[in-house]
Amino acid sequence: MSPEPLPPVAPDVLAEAVEQLSARLRKKLDAAIAGCAEQVVRAADGSLDVRFGEDALVTLRPGPSGAVTEAGQAVCTCLLAPRCLHRAAVLGAAPIADAETETETGTGTGTEATPETTTGPPEPTGPVDGSAPVTTEAAPVPSADTETPLTPAQVRAATALWEAAAEALSAGVTAGGAVVQAELLRAAHTARLAGLPRAEAAALRVVRGLRAARERGRAQRLGDLAGAFRELLSGAALLASGTAGPGAAGVTRRAYAQGGSLRAYGLCREPVLSATGYGGVSTHLVGPDGSRYTVSDVRPGGLARARGAGSASVALGGAVLDHAGLARGGLRIVGATVSPDGRLGAGRGVSATPLRGVDWSEEPASALFARPVGEAVAAALDDGAREADAVEAALLGCDVEVVGAAGEYLVVRVAGDGPLLRLRPAHPHPELPHAANLRRIAEHPGLALRVLGRPDLDRAATLRPLAVGPVPGEPYTLRLPEEWLGRADLGYDRLQGSHFPRGATGPGPIAPAAVPDPLADAPLWRVRRLLETGVAGGRRAVAEAGRGTDAAALLAPLRRAGLGGAARLAATLTAEADRRPRDAFGRLTDASADGYARAWLASAVHLAAAERSLVAASWS
Repeated sequence: MSPEPLPPVAPDVLAEAVEQLSARLRKKLDAAIAGCAEQVVRAADGSLDVRFGEDALVTLRPGPSGAVTEAGQAVCTCLLAPRCLHRAAVLGAAPIADAETETETGTGTGTEATPETTTGPPEPTGPVDGSAPVTTEAAPVPSADTETPLTPAQVRAATALWEAAAEALSAGVTAGGAVVQAELLRAAHTARLAGLPRAEAAALRVVRGLRAARERGRAQRLGDLAGAFRELLSGAALLASGTAGPGAAGVTRRAYAQGGSLRAYGLCREPVLSATGYGGVSTHLVGPDGSRYTVSDVRPGGLARARGAGSASVALGGAVLDHAGLARGGLRIVGATVSPDGRLGAGRGVSATPLRGVDWSEEPASALFARPVGEAVAAALDDGAREADAVEAALLGCDVEVVGAAGEYLVVRVAGDGPLLRLRPAHPHPELPHAANLRRIAEHPGLALRVLGRPDLDRAATLRPLAVGPVPGEPYTLRLPEEWLGRADLGYDRLQGSHFPRGATGPGPIAPAAVPDPLADAPLWRVRRLLETGVAGGRRAVAEAGRGTDAAALLAPLRRAGLGGAARLAATLTAEADRRPRDAFGRLTDASADGYARAWLASAVHLAAAERSLVAASWS
């Protein structure tokens, strides 16, 4: 019989349990956590038991939300309880619960369960795949953030969070065990109580990343953890300075505002599949004024849920449409509620009536394909730099000509002598048709395509297409069924031979062209490796990388490439990592990680800005 999964645990409950341990027991905590998840047994009353030998039994009784949110919900039978190793180990082995949010009565869609906004059982921890249903497109409702100065309590909480994050960065993955994570969780909980939900969410992402890296999770990348540290440190530093602008503190809940009556027309739908067992669909829409909206249906269920949700009914104002029909149709919504990120709510007063869909060549959808790709990507990069929690780029449309397959991606050229682009599957799961559709398209060099997708802002000239359609007026283009309304959703529809032109011939074989990649050609990868070395091995590993011939191998190529700023910041980082002043007795006179964290953050922020510039240049 397979063991029962442990319920999520609130950050403050775990932090308090670790703080109560003696110094001797803290040294044993990581080893005690290792085997807890395999010993979980569900009792007859629904509680979860973990036995340690014959004398100790830890019992967890989650609350109504399914998470352990109070210290009294975790008890142990040993004599040292509640200050015992057994209780702390079980709580440390459980996933971290998401921040509590207020229930959005009558305003939410009732169909979403994303990690940051779920009102049901919290989503299991772990990295979320790039296809997670997070939208960062232009919101039709203005933000509720106002010019409110930070309070002294918020500044103190941000300072404590900075110090905890700096210590975690100095320790790295190798030494960032349960004790280091607990200190970060305590600081995150303090930030939440002070009204800094964005900082708390960034800290929780770092803790989850540290856990996944220590467990050697297959979906965890050091680059993702380095990005999480950069976001946490930069946000905490800004808040601790007391000069943060509006919106830096974040909002605790997604606020739905009344949008009145509006019309929205379907653009496409995409499957949503997270690495933590959630699946569903997100349908993208556009309003007559160009505002972007989404209707999402994401719940536990994994791949089966993601595949089936594409044809599930839309839970919005009693509309008799499924997501397939909505992606090619439209809705007239009365009493609409809209979140700042464009999500449409399904409150009691919302009613929706189906409308005829619009072709991509008609307004308002055609405006998506009229904007130059370079301009659109530059705007997306600017938005991503300003928004600390933005993880997805806005949709981008363009007309392209197929060049051919090149390794794992499809090479296309933007119409009108535009740049060469790589098309990569929006989701690589083999059970989803993204990759198979791109392979079939690659068999037709010279094919004219209209593509709607999301630019990959971490790669040069890379687009992850969500849907494709024929280019009006082009003889060698797709021939889609009339009921598809001139578009194929690559995550749900499967392109067949009959969908490609017959009798017509393309312009002939096109010579494969290498897509320029200024990001790969620049020696910035050396800085990235240094930063990730610090995340993995901590301060000591960075100091070792800056000694002897390793320092010359790091700095010389950067200077030769004209990247003097990156070289200076990298040299400052290695020097600060190696600076450990001691007194005559060999004791550290300055054990603070503050200087090291600031040097690491400066180099990380500079690297992110340089990479954004190179990515933007690759689209021009």
